[in-house]
Amino acid sequence: MSRVGKNPIPVPKGVEITIGADSVAVKGPLGTLSQQFLTGVALKRDGEQIVLETTNDTALANAMSGTMRALVANMVTGVSKGFEKKLTLVGVGYRAQAQGDKLNLQVGYSHPVVHEMPAGVKCETPTQTEILIKGTDRQRVGQVAAEVRAYRPPEPYKGKGIRYANEQVIIKETKKK
Repeated sequence: MSRVGKNPIPVPKGVEITIGADSVAVKGPLGTLSQQFLTGVALKRDGEQIVLETTNDTALANAMSGTMRALVANMVTGVSKGFEKKLTLVGVGYRAQAQGDKLNLQVGYSHPVVHEMPAGVKCETPTQTEILIKGTDRQRVGQVAAEVRAYRPPEPYKGKGIRYANEQVIIKETKKK
């Protein structure tokens, strides 16, 4: 088994895990998530933790054990604490405003850009140049953050655009005569 797959997954208080024939469901204070089992992997409950086992000794089952462990651990974290991505807007006149399940962006185009949030993902704007994207599903939160960033990615000469809060943008030197 992979090194990651060997580690047990601790289950915090208030989180219920239901292991079915071919899927696992995790229920917590922030919501419910479910995942199909990957090829060659089985889950077992061992007291207050979940242990993964491979059903056969193949390279695919070995790789999938680490992947499945990471997916289930992210589900447990998501329903107990949740995930969030923070984006910042850099540029004169760049603004963001959250209105319900929509995010209005003014990022240098002649028209405002409206991004519809999918189910299970919420958006907040503490200031006009900060965007917080929150949710229980790590993949969805990251995908929505990437879609919002794609409207105006940071450009390499002035650094203007939408960037992740911890992202370092390398500024190029302008062309010399």
